[in-house]
Amino acid sequence: MFPTAHRPPRPRLTGMIALYALGDVFGLSCVAIGASFFIADKGAIFSNFPASTAEAVVCTAGGVVVMFWSVARILREIAKQAPEMQAKFESYLRAQHPDKLPPKPDQD
Repeated sequence: MFPTAHRPPRPRLTGMIALYALGDVFGLSCVAIGASFFIADKGAIFSNFPASTAEAVVCTAGGVVVMFWSVARILREIAKQAPEMQAKFESYLRAQHPDKLPPKPDQD
């Protein structure tokens, strides 16, 4: 679609990142379902869930916990790609912006 040589490199989407992203979507859904109770004072997305304030609080808090866990795992998976991304970024700078290359350290 777009030429990839003209944009900075991006992390690869791996299977684990996709699974953690699905977990993040699940957590966001739990937050939305739980928060809908506080707005409508009844289950607005599902008619019978959450049926009480306690269920709404647990659903919302559980969703937030799952979201933070998923995001932390996604960041960990992206951090594993750091050496590869650094090499790609240096080659991108060399090709597209040679004036912005950092100076090489002096070798003694």
